[in-house]
Amino acid sequence: MLPLEGITVLEFAQFMAGPSAGLKMADLGARVIKIERPGTGEAGRGIALKNIFIDESSMVFHTANRNKQSYAANLKDPKDLERIKKLIAQADVMTHNFRPGVMEKIGLDYNTVAAINPKLIYGVVSGYGPVGPWAKKPGQDLLIQSLSGFVNLSGNEADEPTASGLATSDIFTGVHLVQGILAALIERNKTGKGAKIEVSLLESTLDIQFEMLTAFLNNGKQLPKRAKQGNAHAYIDAPYGVYKTKDRYISIALTPLDQLAKAIGVSLPAEFVDQTTWFDKRDDIMNFLAAELVKETTAHWLSIFEPMDFRVSDVYNYKEFLAHEGYQALQMDQDVLTSDGITMKTTRCPIRIDGKRIFNKKSAPKVGEDNRSIDNEFNLNAL
Repeated sequence: MLPLEGITVLEFAQFMAGPSAGLKMADLGARVIKIERPGTGEAGRGIALKNIFIDESSMVFHTANRNKQSYAANLKDPKDLERIKKLIAQADVMTHNFRPGVMEKIGLDYNTVAAINPKLIYGVVSGYGPVGPWAKKPGQDLLIQSLSGFVNLSGNEADEPTASGLATSDIFTGVHLVQGILAALIERNKTGKGAKIEVSLLESTLDIQFEMLTAFLNNGKQLPKRAKQGNAHAYIDAPYGVYKTKDRYISIALTPLDQLAKAIGVSLPAEFVDQTTWFDKRDDIMNFLAAELVKETTAHWLSIFEPMDFRVSDVYNYKEFLAHEGYQALQMDQDVLTSDGITMKTTRCPIRIDGKRIFNKKSAPKVGEDNRSIDNEFNLNAL
């Protein structure tokens, strides 16, 4: 039995942040019912990566919505709205990511919903939080990365602002939403009362930058400075970074510079001996190391560094990594099956419980696929 079995989640969310939270709860055993507009469903069904679609929905929609059910309802229709309110009365959790004021206009704001079901956990995702000059602006991952300063951490010193190659703001916001909901469910077990949980893309993106912001606030408000070449962290001393070798690349993490130089077989210049210089002279040190590391292959350096327990790694692409026995041992991928019988390969839940991996074969639902069964089970037609 999975930990969240018996928990019913109503997901009014779209795109990535809210649905990714629903995905994690579904993986852990919750029953997640997407409430979607009839016909077209949530807007995320049309957002595609490389224009890849599985049945009539995009592949990216399938990645964030597997193992869920779909209930189609027109929230502007009084009868459909009453059905949804009956469903809310029997649910444990409800999530949405509408802009401030939208749910109030529909009649599904927190105060109204809490009156229907005082035990409900009401989760809200916004772009910028509920107050302030940006509150009603549309939140989107790239915009949040750009606004928050996150784009000034990746890449090298001479690069333009560089966004993460992932929907980083969305995904971390989804993680924070799950954390808040799980905390509220635990509190409900003590008090019998529900709660309103609020997260925003901006606050979550600031939170994952807590190292950088703390350094900025306590170091004379000096802006982070990326290394000239091989940057991996704007505030960590050399040799931390990515280096070119004779045939590939190698990443070097928290490894003492003097020990690394000795292992390479070179003497550390006198100007770098003092450990207090390893940050201020980071670029010069990294240039010095780069000139040595490029002389031999990655495999050569790993054969020296790994037996010494240095924090180092090869640099793989997806094709290389997924073919490696280290990845295969994880059994991280799984096949899911759509209601049309289409098989899609995707990743599994990363959490193990009592040593057991969690696999779920159910793909994302079609719009309204589960209306009939949900109507019957929750007695929604008896209005």
